Amino acid sequence: MPFNRRKFLVAAGQAMCVAGFSPAILSTLVGAGSAAAASAQEAVQDDLDALYRGAIVIDSLCAPVHGSRIPLPAEDLEQAKSSGITAVNFTVSDPQFEETVIRVAFAHTLEERHPDTFLIVRRHIDIARAKQEDKVGVVLGFQHASPFDSDFARMEAFRRLDVRIMQLTYNNRSLLGDGCLEPSNAGLSRVGHEAVQRMNAMGIAVDTSHSGKQTTLDAIDASAKPILISHGGCDAVHAHPRNKDDESLRKLATRGGYFGVFLMPYLSASPAVPTEEDVLRHVEHALDVCGADHVGIGSDGEIATFSLTEEQRKAFEEDMAQRKRAGIAAPEEDRFPYVPDLSTNLRMEKIAAGLRKRGQPWPVVEKVLGANFHRTIGEIWGTT
Repeated sequence: MPFNRRKFLVAAGQAMCVAGFSPAILSTLVGAGSAAAASAQEAVQDDLDALYRGAIVIDSLCAPVHGSRIPLPAEDLEQAKSSGITAVNFTVSDPQFEETVIRVAFAHTLEERHPDTFLIVRRHIDIARAKQEDKVGVVLGFQHASPFDSDFARMEAFRRLDVRIMQLTYNNRSLLGDGCLEPSNAGLSRVGHEAVQRMNAMGIAVDTSHSGKQTTLDAIDASAKPILISHGGCDAVHAHPRNKDDESLRKLATRGGYFGVFLMPYLSASPAVPTEEDVLRHVEHALDVCGADHVGIGSDGEIATFSLTEEQRKAFEEDMAQRKRAGIAAPEEDRFPYVPDLSTNLRMEKIAAGLRKRGQPWPVVEKVLGANFHRTIGEIWGTT
């Protein structure tokens, strides 16, 4: 077999990258000559691409598509397939029961009409199957408890319709507990305790992303299984009701849970527009507090590249106004809900590259990309 210099450089780069060497150190080790250094840098980038494409990549709060048009345009399908994302937690809930049923049906139609691109994740092994078959796995999740409230027959019915993640509250109070905007911070209710027990029994993941601090702490204590904070920020980096304090993050981690950093305005103080660096600062703080086995990314966006058109700008402004009227708008909700320099379907790979540049070794980056969520959800659902 002839000697392939490019493959050799890639293989060498992979060994050194996994060992934790930075690209700068790698350039020095390869040689002082500029040509050798440039080749080594190129090999490292090729290696990161290969490692990313080989990893299980999960966005723990993300829409697989933009809008609800079926069949999807070819461009949308291509953006999903080329993203490198293995699976997403797709919100299918609405405050209204009837609208929630429509959204659940849409998710199933997505798989039915585009079976070469999407796969509904019904069991843990479906995530690995999505990776093997080069599809995007779609986990159905709720951000509202109101579609079932205390009607646990409805909860079970949604479980049979493949809803596998349920958030206990949105920003305000639900029958299950207090959301993050409730000043009383009353915690998990009696009904909420029963809901957590039933979710444990049904194999539904408990999510406290929008819940208040006491509800979050109570849910961690009440659950016999690890819980999720599928999308949030770190209060110690930027104080905000939607961000979680270190006590909650630390307790989550000690019980085996998962925390996904979002790509939302609440990463930084208004009126600043959040950047990739803000995202990385929150991720690294979470790693410091929770440890490398409990942190990931829950963008709270959608896979497709986002460009802010005038039409979308108006739609966002109308939505923000409606949220204020409904009393569910969070403080500093005066900026558009995305990170502009991560507005690409390849945002997860960009985050991986950013963490590597900051010195995070590949095994840690791989966990953040999706391995941590994959492990946690297996412990909640079972791995069969």
